[in-house]
Amino acid sequence: MTDWQPSALQLERIAYRQRRARRSTLIAVVSSVVLLVLVAIGIGSTPGWPRVRATFFDPQRAWEALPVVAEGLWLNIRVMLICAVLIVVIGMALAILRTLRGPIFFPLRVFAAAYTDVFRGLPLLLVIFLLGFGVPALRLQGVPNAAVIWGGAALVLTYSSYVAEVFRAGIESVHPSQRAAARSLGLSYRQTLRFVVLPQAVRRVMPPLLNDFVSLQKDSGLIAVLGVIDAIRAAQLETAIDFNFTPYVVAGLLFVALTIPLTRLTDYVARRQGWYGGGGGPV
Repeated sequence: MTDWQPSALQLERIAYRQRRARRSTLIAVVSSVVLLVLVAIGIGSTPGWPRVRATFFDPQRAWEALPVVAEGLWLNIRVMLICAVLIVVIGMALAILRTLRGPIFFPLRVFAAAYTDVFRGLPLLLVIFLLGFGVPALRLQGVPNAAVIWGGAALVLTYSSYVAEVFRAGIESVHPSQRAAARSLGLSYRQTLRFVVLPQAVRRVMPPLLNDFVSLQKDSGLIAVLGVIDAIRAAQLETAIDFNFTPYVVAGLLFVALTIPLTRLTDYVARRQGWYGGGGGPV
């Protein structure tokens, strides 16, 4: 029995698709290069460009500031990872509270709704100021006064309110027939929630959930307003030495390098979930 071989028509179709793919790639590369060249020429021809280049894009100053800024970025990474775990736990708990049924759970639903309304309405920077400066001023016994702790607490309180709504949307997107089928099989409410509802809900909201963590990754730099030596604060201290703003550019590039992998992961998960249709999609 001979192996299957594509027909001449199929081979022609494959060759045509390959030619179109190469042509599209070539056009994309050429157009990108032309655009970058035009932007570089336009910026380079401005009167203030030499001064801006020396102040913001000094390679030697960037190399000198890189170790200090990278050390501060490591603090941002640790804050983000710890906060992410707490945000998922608290956000999931709030989402479950808001979806509890029955009049006996009314106070819990009100509490969860009030929590999400308050912390989604308050600016994150304001929450950081209130916790970072307000709680240590109370001088409570046994309560830590470290700025990084209260800055992280502000991130957790604010982002958990957003994540709770993401989880709630996922829970409510599960059709009621799924719950009814699970209960008819003898599963309790807790077992139905754990084995039937939550696995489907989490899988459906994974792309927007990852998108929130991309924002968390960037907003972790806001704890610098409390005096914490993170990447942004380290760049500020380096800039104060000679008033050269290149360390800020270094900090920005490090944050971008940290964010891009998670962004690409979000796009990949979104494609797997079918979030992007044929009309467009991520880069």
